[in-house]
Amino acid sequence: MQRRITLAHDAPPQPYRCGEVLGVRVDDIPADRIMDEICDAVASRQRLLVLNVNAHMLMLARRQLWLLDFLQRADLVFCDGAGIQLASMLLNRRNLHRSTPPEWAEALGRRLAPARASVFWIGGEPAVAACAARNYALATGTRTVGVQHGFFDHRPGSTDNRALIEQINRAEPDLLFVNMGMPLQERWLADHWHLLNTKVGITAGALIDHLAGRVRRPPRWVANCGLEWAVRLAIEPQRLWRRYLLGLPAFGAAVANELMLNAIRRDSRARHESGG
Repeated sequence: MQRRITLAHDAPPQPYRCGEVLGVRVDDIPADRIMDEICDAVASRQRLLVLNVNAHMLMLARRQLWLLDFLQRADLVFCDGAGIQLASMLLNRRNLHRSTPPEWAEALGRRLAPARASVFWIGGEPAVAACAARNYALATGTRTVGVQHGFFDHRPGSTDNRALIEQINRAEPDLLFVNMGMPLQERWLADHWHLLNTKVGITAGALIDHLAGRVRRPPRWVANCGLEWAVRLAIEPQRLWRRYLLGLPAFGAAVANELMLNAIRRDSRARHESGG
């Protein structure tokens, strides 16, 4: 399956492939094309929902049908993890492009700055969210039109949520970064995306912490070796031990099981074709 990207510059549209890893949608799209599509959506005032998938998200989506459906309905679902890359190589023989919002968010903002693009932030601790928004505006030249920390009543219809939706819709932001961790940020967007007057919604995980200087990304070679999880676990063991020490083995087992099933299917097909 292919979709076409309308680029923000004069280059011709480039195709990218939509596929699946263990039954969960993952698009094969590089970071520069993600930024192209976001810039085009802002320029043309079109709505765009951008989500990401890593091993943790994939395992959640396999258990929670609402999340699987939400990923299927999004406009872009990019690969955000070496585990997904490896699984795709093993299962589909496809080396997916991989990126993560902290790698390209500032470059995106600088591209949008000449148009005075506006940004609304959701997530993080109050002081951290405010610091991240301020740093992003200074680094990119974009306008901050709202900041909401992550400690509010996320339930649909709650007083906090009604007030937040009204604030977003008054501000009419070009970009809405939702940084509340998986799957809370996806649940909130799934419940409220249809109510929001914003052009582009992006799930960005720990982007706020990165921009505020609370978390520093390891060198790119660490991520390329698939070891970024170990660095994050060392920094936040209490919050992340379950995700990595339990979740990664479960993900590996799911991939191994799929590989075994694929081998059985190939063997059965070969025997059938040979008349055995």
